[in-house]
Amino acid sequence: MKELLDFLPEEYGLSPKYLNNELAKFVYQKYIDDFSDATSLSKALREQLKSEFNIMPLSLKIAQTSIDGSIKFLFSLHDNHTIESVLLPMKKERIENGIKKSAKYTICISSQVGCKSGCSFCLTGKSGLIRNLSTAEIVAQVLFIKKYAKIPYEQGINIVFMGMGEPLDNLKAVSKAVKIFSHNDTLAISPRRQTISTSGLAKQIEELGKMNLGVLLAISLHAVNDTLRDELMPINKAYNIESVLNAVRNFPIDARKRVLFEYLCLGGINDDLSHAKALVKLLHGIKAKINLIYFNPHEGSIYKRPSEEKVIAFRDYLQAHGQNATIRQSKGLDISAACGQLRNNEDENAKTSL
Repeated sequence: MKELLDFLPEEYGLSPKYLNNELAKFVYQKYIDDFSDATSLSKALREQLKSEFNIMPLSLKIAQTSIDGSIKFLFSLHDNHTIESVLLPMKKERIENGIKKSAKYTICISSQVGCKSGCSFCLTGKSGLIRNLSTAEIVAQVLFIKKYAKIPYEQGINIVFMGMGEPLDNLKAVSKAVKIFSHNDTLAISPRRQTISTSGLAKQIEELGKMNLGVLLAISLHAVNDTLRDELMPINKAYNIESVLNAVRNFPIDARKRVLFEYLCLGGINDDLSHAKALVKLLHGIKAKINLIYFNPHEGSIYKRPSEEKVIAFRDYLQAHGQNATIRQSKGLDISAACGQLRNNEDENAKTSL
């Protein structure tokens, strides 16, 4: 049986053609779980769809809600593997200048089961790469979460491919998901509200750029020299910092936007002002935004969370030297919010119960 979410509406193959868009609106905008609920379609067509397509390729295993409103989801797939996604409330519904403004959300989604990048600070990579997700499994995360959280179709959200896995190692499925997310008859999420994060696969960054999807690019940098980055991120031995930055310089991006550089601050490792100084030099000439991130400790990690004073000093140095730099406020610390923690905890529980 085919997965409906693998396809763009025009690929459903229904006739007359308008039925494709009508079906898409039932699934993505009215959040139906069963073709029987597509009430404007004929009974015969609904029965045909039931025999040909499955709507939802994943099921909820666990949802944990943080005191800050973040919700972490552990999803089970058809082969019993699991993946994580996170709903991050960014702003509450509010009044600005007398105008009612909607709440703002970001959904962080996974692109693989596990990951082969092997970053030393990341829990997801400990299990290695198990398999790529299908387009349907990627799209389903956003669709499920919007329905679960009762976020109306017309409510804008941001999507970040920053969950489990290396998105550019699964570029075919990820790029198709971007197109589905942005389709007017599905979720209508502009590519400018979708960010693809990579550990620095220079060749695939160039390939993504040639696709000209209009998405934003985020680079997981985390170090300012190849010696340290080799230690933190083994992928650097294949694609060193220079090759990554050269690919970034050629990446097409909206004139109003910047390339996001994610910099995970590890206490006593990469968080002093000498590193900040080197980072300014590295990114000279690149239209960049630097997102400083506190390391989120997990059991067995050799790294420590940096002090607030050092991270603030790091940010202030960057800003004083012309860089657009912010500190990402940690969310969900009370719900195993580091990527891979929830899945890892479940795996350990399963082993214990055997």
